Amino acid sequence: MTTHTLGVVMNGVTGRMGYRQHLVRSVLAIREQGGVALPDGSRVVLEPVLVGRDAAKLSTMAERHDIASWTTDLDTALADPANSVYFDAQVTPAREAAIHAAIAAGKHVYTEKPTAESFDAALGLAHAAETAGIKHGVVQDKLFLPGLLKLRRLIDGGFFGRILSVRGEFGYWVFEGDWQSAQRPSWNYRSQDGGGIVIDMFCHWSYVLENLFGRVEAVTAKAVTHIPTRWDEHGAAYEATADDAAYAFFELEGGIIAQINSSWTVRVNRDELVEFQVDGTEGSAVAGLRRCRVQHRSATPTPVWNPDLPVTENFRDQWQEVPDNAGDAGFDNGFKVQWEQFVRHVVADEPFPYDFFAGARGVRLAESGLLSSAEGRRVQLPRIGDGA
Repeated sequence: MTTHTLGVVMNGVTGRMGYRQHLVRSVLAIREQGGVALPDGSRVVLEPVLVGRDAAKLSTMAERHDIASWTTDLDTALADPANSVYFDAQVTPAREAAIHAAIAAGKHVYTEKPTAESFDAALGLAHAAETAGIKHGVVQDKLFLPGLLKLRRLIDGGFFGRILSVRGEFGYWVFEGDWQSAQRPSWNYRSQDGGGIVIDMFCHWSYVLENLFGRVEAVTAKAVTHIPTRWDEHGAAYEATADDAAYAFFELEGGIIAQINSSWTVRVNRDELVEFQVDGTEGSAVAGLRRCRVQHRSATPTPVWNPDLPVTENFRDQWQEVPDNAGDAGFDNGFKVQWEQFVRHVVADEPFPYDFFAGARGVRLAESGLLSSAEGRRVQLPRIGDGA
């Protein structure tokens, strides 16, 4: 069996997401399984090169995982012809310049989102990548969650009939940091550092809605900072300048209406941290991270509104569980699956729809959501050709 080695410059993997999901659960997991299988029967083995600002952290991480190369000099890593792919998991303000440097060096680029701090900048990255002729992709991990894969199966099978609406609930309580440690880094709550739930989550909702139901044509949103003071990793109080909750109404192509609440200030009273209810003329479904339950038109009961009597039926029991149907091994890690797709895109030229233009549409939705909130109005998102 023929194997090829693909050098991957990984910038920002000392952070939680970059380390856990991208380095350990994706790139190193792919290395442990013997690489990415190609259509011709050969395999591509990934060789990570760690890049960051903290030499001590990089050295420790490289030794822990038997990684041969690391550096604090991005230019050095990009100059090495053995490295064909650049991956970015840095904080958003540092991302744009690094990706432009990678494009200038002729590297294929795979990146976390948002791709840039503004739509114009994100679109500029997409055009620069196209002009350079490099392959480019954006992480769109939630499409590969078991619950949403089941939902995709239902849509493809025509289960819903005509889809009418989507209602999403995402979030959990993030502690302020004074009497219990916060579960998220403090920069998430400072707009000057690229924080805010709108820029974080609307980039996700853009590709989820687009790939499952249709592109967003208009948005009406309200972004709020419910908790104005938080405490950082060192116990120091700071002003929370970024939004910690957003309540949004999305109009999709085809007349579908989507409502999604995103909040780091909500206590969970649902089965999973994110859930989407989809209602159609023929049936409905509720999909989360892993589960998906359905209620078909033929099995829909007849609830009767009567506030004078207690409810005697359990509404949750009236729904049917959608089976995994993904083989005995179950569903693979969504980040890893998309990494494998991007590697095949680079090496075997297989299709990869999650490109920089898709990333730019996500940034545009976040930007439009913030504009809607600031000006108290509906914002239309005109379609600018297939590229954006």
